[in-house]
Amino acid sequence: MSRRPLVLVVGTRPEAIKLAPVALAAARSGSLDPVILATGQHDHLVVDALASFGLAVDVALPLDRGYGSSQPQLLARLLPSIEAALDRIDPAAVLVQGDTASAYSGAMAGTLRQTPVAHLEAGLRSFDKANPFPEESYRRLIAAVADLHLPPTPWAAANLRAEGVPGHAIVCTGNTVVDAAQLIGARARAAPDPLVSSIRRAGRRLVLVTVHRRENWGAPLRSILAAVARVAEGLPDVEVVLPVHPNPVVRSAVHEVLGDRPRVHVIEPLDYAGFLAHLSAATLVLSDSGGVQEEAPTFGVPVLVLRDTTERPEAVQAGSAELVGTDQEHIVQRARHLLLDEAARQEMAQIANPFGDGTSGRRTVGALTWLVDGGVQPPSWEPAPGDVVASGPVPA
Repeated sequence: MSRRPLVLVVGTRPEAIKLAPVALAAARSGSLDPVILATGQHDHLVVDALASFGLAVDVALPLDRGYGSSQPQLLARLLPSIEAALDRIDPAAVLVQGDTASAYSGAMAGTLRQTPVAHLEAGLRSFDKANPFPEESYRRLIAAVADLHLPPTPWAAANLRAEGVPGHAIVCTGNTVVDAAQLIGARARAAPDPLVSSIRRAGRRLVLVTVHRRENWGAPLRSILAAVARVAEGLPDVEVVLPVHPNPVVRSAVHEVLGDRPRVHVIEPLDYAGFLAHLSAATLVLSDSGGVQEEAPTFGVPVLVLRDTTERPEAVQAGSAELVGTDQEHIVQRARHLLLDEAARQEMAQIANPFGDGTSGRRTVGALTWLVDGGVQPPSWEPAPGDVVASGPVPA
């Protein structure tokens, strides 16, 4: 039997990182031939992320940014471009990941041409359409059209069943970001980063900060950045590293508030190996990113989540992450607590990663092969006995 094309729609760097283990596993399979379709939403960041895994874009779509950058304008360009590419490739299935404009457009393009659509990282819910915005809407819309739902955890699978998705359309895979972190993290630690090495030589601790969420733009973002400045100022043995997001709204605020602060390093975005080098060396992470909540437990690094809700309650309920919102005083208080009380920090650091076991890519390819070929539904992944399993949304 000849290998059939499997299109992996990649728009953003997180999508590239989480789809890379699937592409690698599919390439080793005997039935599916991975075709990485880059929509251009993040452009060079996707190329760099894939390169960390030895992968490259197979089909690159032109994305004319002169047309406008609003979400409706983005969707208006993505959908017909992806549809035309699918017509040329004629895949056996389309795989989308997460909750981006690219993922939604890929799911719709596949659906409209009656190609089976699978949704990786399905079932995440904050139960608040405005937070995160517009991701919560995208993930719900994708769920309405997907043929196969691949939730990362039993909690996410339960969300899908509660919404009426039948069990025969759900296979829990674990989160492929755990595969990615294990694979690239080992390589990153073997080649020390110069900035990380410099911080260590100075006898200081590294606090890693990532901020980019659209719902945090404006006053919430400035509150977060002011808190970061205060944490660095009040603890002389701490150095902060903040890889600044390429969005001009975020960059402007970060440079204005933190640009000249001592022991605060505002740096350009890191490739994935570089990011994991910093993450694995960190004492603490402050982040509004969903992916960091999943990656940090692999390296035993506690996370303070700079949001009011999270669609990843597994980390919070397991104890490896804590929701702190965007209030400046609260962020400072919780960060100082963990940086001054090593026992409290270690209690969070020692929690096992509740998101996967490092074999989710292979499990995903097994589910996709079943989608295409039929047969017996593959079993779902479950956390090991004794692991904490989330049971509901986590408010601030």
